[in-house]
Amino acid sequence: MEGIDPTQKGPDVALYASPETGPAWSKVGDRTPRIVQDEEAQNLRKGLQQRHTQMIAIAGAIGTGLFLGLGSAIQEGGPLGALLGYGLIGLVVCAVQIALGEVSALMPVTGSFVRHVEILVDPALGFAIGWNVVYGCFMSVPSEISAAVVLIQYWTDLNAAIWITILIVLSAVVSLLFIRVYGELEFAFAILKILLIIGIILMGLVIDLGGVSGTPRLGFHYWKDPGPFVEYIASGSWGRFLGFWAVMTNAVYSFSGVESLTMAAAEMENARQNIPRACKRVFARVTIFYFIAVLIVGMIVPSNDPRLGDESGTATQSPFVIAAADAGIKVVPSIINAVVLTSAWSSSNQSILAGTRTLYGLALKGHAPGIFLRTTKNGVPYMCAALQIAVSCLAYLACSNGAYTVFNWLLDLTAAGVLVSWGTIALNHIRLMNGFKAQGLPESEMPWHNWWSIYSSYFALIMCVIVLLTGGFPVFTTGSWDASYFVSSYLDIPLVLAFYFGYKFYRKTKLVSAYEMPLEQALHESRNDPDNVPIRSSKWSRWNILWG
Repeated sequence: MEGIDPTQKGPDVALYASPETGPAWSKVGDRTPRIVQDEEAQNLRKGLQQRHTQMIAIAGAIGTGLFLGLGSAIQEGGPLGALLGYGLIGLVVCAVQIALGEVSALMPVTGSFVRHVEILVDPALGFAIGWNVVYGCFMSVPSEISAAVVLIQYWTDLNAAIWITILIVLSAVVSLLFIRVYGELEFAFAILKILLIIGIILMGLVIDLGGVSGTPRLGFHYWKDPGPFVEYIASGSWGRFLGFWAVMTNAVYSFSGVESLTMAAAEMENARQNIPRACKRVFARVTIFYFIAVLIVGMIVPSNDPRLGDESGTATQSPFVIAAADAGIKVVPSIINAVVLTSAWSSSNQSILAGTRTLYGLALKGHAPGIFLRTTKNGVPYMCAALQIAVSCLAYLACSNGAYTVFNWLLDLTAAGVLVSWGTIALNHIRLMNGFKAQGLPESEMPWHNWWSIYSSYFALIMCVIVLLTGGFPVFTTGSWDASYFVSSYLDIPLVLAFYFGYKFYRKTKLVSAYEMPLEQALHESRNDPDNVPIRSSKWSRWNILWG
């Protein structure tokens, strides 16, 4: 530290300096700051174990999109169109997970890809993406609370404000408790979701094969009549292609949440080993669940069933409930509604975690007020949580129709944020690989690396850009203009660009050169991390198909 001015201007200092404590210098060189800063290493607590890490990823990817959203996918694309659409987005998710895992295992920081983009691409982009994620996550919490209230009102007519208050209080308690509590909750929610998925898949097979008394064997009948594809907007081959493409956006938001896996990387035990383990195993399990679920739905409900267009927000719009009702199985709606309710609360908790940790990471870099660095003795950033709780009160707007319309517009502003985040993750990985090549460093020293992952990251980045630009294509067809749909599809793009160029103009930031990325420092920290030891597999883990 001697002879160095911590307030000195320059790209290195600006990138890694903590706004309150100044730069955390490393042992590699006087001008090489630490990647994982002392602030987060000392003030946050490692409360997430291996089983929490893997189940959080499963819980994040399995939600209302699977239980309630498959109906609209079948209606727009047909059984084969929906299967292909979810399959293609599944490949994108695979590429994103691998990119996220490789970068996060090397740099397990709070805020994950938001911090990575600042180190590997441009501090201005880190600022723009970071605040976009914070806004999206913070707005998602009152949205999920509102959705949960709709699910609760499936059983009761009590005033919505009562349930909103209860859910806000519960969310506040979870956000302020030790992160281990959050991990245990998500662990339990994930098991409930998996049990329900297995149950409804088996139920769907029984119905399809004629195992319910009084129902005929269906087989692939609905693939023949009304057919494997649906003509959407246009007719003929073009209409069938548009139907398949319309499924893509639905699939993206069904998978949204997988990117939050590493948001609390600094609070994970042995993050450099657990993150790759979770990314490798979770993707296969989640993709199999979605693939089988889409296949079964296409077999038991025809794509022209008008009930698939139900937007009640309760279990009645689930294609599994529709099939069960036709088969005379009456208990299914309440079961699905109950688990979907836990999914809504789980999604709310995940948004709280992602939003508060991203805000904490922004504060670490000086992109947010230093007050957000304050933590409890248990390592919880309570000022970040307090802001999140305050924003959650927007859920009360759901009690008024007019106010709820305004709330939906606020929510729509970052509806495309999932694709922006996925594209950023792929870009981070591409830049990291370019940096290793430029500096002549061996990629084999990374905690986790696959030789082909650079190609999958290019695939993911290109696909994210294409889907982002074409996701709202129906509004440009004759007679289909919808202002709300246009806003949700595209307004996030100019918002991110405005934040990026505004910060770049104000701070005069520059793109990070591949030769100046602190990769030697990252490798140094990885090699000298006392927690970075191989995970020992037990006999139980060989049989544990969920988190072993």
